Amino acid sequence: MRFIRAAAVAAATTVVSALALAPAPAQAQGHPKPLGTRSLAAVLTADKSGFDRNGGDYDILTAAVLAVLKAKPSSPVGVLTDGKVALTAFIPNDRAFQTLVADIQNTRKLPGEKAAFTAVAGLGIDTVESVLLYHVVPGATVDRRAALKSDGASLATAAGASIKVDVYGGWWKRVRLIDADRSDRDPRVVRFDVNNGNKQIAHGIDRVLRPIDLP
Repeated sequence: MRFIRAAAVAAATTVVSALALAPAPAQAQGHPKPLGTRSLAAVLTADKSGFDRNGGDYDILTAAVLAVLKAKPSSPVGVLTDGKVALTAFIPNDRAFQTLVADIQNTRKLPGEKAAFTAVAGLGIDTVESVLLYHVVPGATVDRRAALKSDGASLATAAGASIKVDVYGGWWKRVRLIDADRSDRDPRVVRFDVNNGNKQIAHGIDRVLRPIDLP
């Protein structure tokens, strides 16, 4: 946990400056509205459906977070349970994990959610932990409005590596995240502002961010 808090302090100034965060109207008037402290872990675990056939929710991600914290209670992933720590997370939906497993297994058939989680867990807790931390940007609460103004920004993740923001499209702007894998399509944001109004905010993505260049 001390690692994350230190990273948050070190990265906060850089990340906020890079994103050119625009103040909310209330802030511009000198009346800042304090952000809430509901954690992203609380949001994820609120869904009790478990593994299902809904590829757009976050059952596999939730199971991965819980598995890491069970095996390593002091893991930096635990920051997701502390709503007082500001961060922005990019959360892959279930279909994103299913696609990752299919790519690793070199097949076009997507596994079921339970099978996908089993395959992900089979990579080892340390690997799962590293991948999860690659999706967490400590030190800043970046909402949709700020994200759309951050084209070209490099975001320092809790894993130590960076991801790059690419804002593209015409009048309807979209956000893509450029990771370390150069041989596959980069993840796109498909849902903004999960847990909006709190210090911990998330954006849903349709691929798992990959900290290495997979073949």
